[in-house]
Amino acid sequence: MSDTRPPAIFLMGPTAAGKTDLAIVLHERLGHELISVDSAMVYRGMNIGSAKPDTSELARAPHRLIDIRDPADAYSAAEFREDAYREMSAISAAGRVPLLVGGTMMYFQRLREGVANLPPADPAVRAELARDAERLGLAGLHAELARVDPAAAARIHPHDPQRLMRALEVYRVCGRSLTALWEEQRPETFPWRTLSIGLAPADRGVLHERIERRFDAMLEAGFLDELAGLRARGDLHPQLPSMKSVGYRQGWEYLDGHVDRETFRHRGIVATRQLAKRQLTWMRRWPGLQWVDTLGDDPLGEVLKLVREFGS
Repeated sequence: MSDTRPPAIFLMGPTAAGKTDLAIVLHERLGHELISVDSAMVYRGMNIGSAKPDTSELARAPHRLIDIRDPADAYSAAEFREDAYREMSAISAAGRVPLLVGGTMMYFQRLREGVANLPPADPAVRAELARDAERLGLAGLHAELARVDPAAAARIHPHDPQRLMRALEVYRVCGRSLTALWEEQRPETFPWRTLSIGLAPADRGVLHERIERRFDAMLEAGFLDELAGLRARGDLHPQLPSMKSVGYRQGWEYLDGHVDRETFRHRGIVATRQLAKRQLTWMRRWPGLQWVDTLGDDPLGEVLKLVREFGS
């Protein structure tokens, strides 16, 4: 029996893999409508540090779900799923194909698999966890998670504070593990048939070099001035999800005078490489992912071939 669901394409990859450039070409050649899957690009004013498409790129290929939140506000995977469903439905209803492009793998997963019935954020528990992190370090929090939810601890990297603290928050609020709550969810059929493409250079060293060059280019473009302007508002602080984004967190430490510029640069590059490693780990677990090597002879041609064979 043929699959009558409308088509959608997931274009995912680690940071600095070249996703935006390729997505713009797909929009121009095939007319696919772009939806950003990026937890930093949702925030207004966070342009340089998030590698957000610039004005000319957005004129060529508008991206939905960019600049939809103030950085003082949180934005969850559940909210992304609701917003992405709305945008995908509108695109499909217009007879076009939604092309979701980005590197926030949790957003991709929650979009496809659904969102568990989890307790809402609890500011008091979050503050308690922040104090525990100061006292015990992230390694101590990860050890606690391993005791109460071994499966979640195996999935969550010890240096991923946002997901680590959320998993512990769920347990402390309701006394049940994140894994147990997820296992209770009834599986549902995703309303779109999807083609998942993973874009990455086969040589990890090349990706590391790209990350370093891009971070330096961000500094040259005025990233620290951008962050200083955000800090000057007076309503932002390092514990906000927006300011925990890679680069912004390290830049805040530098502007606070805790580290010198070279240390900031080094930490920013290392943190970005660690992010890329986590993204690639997620991608290796993604079912049916079609890998495209950006160092191959014709990566664009490979992607176009996959898309045309998919029938979108």
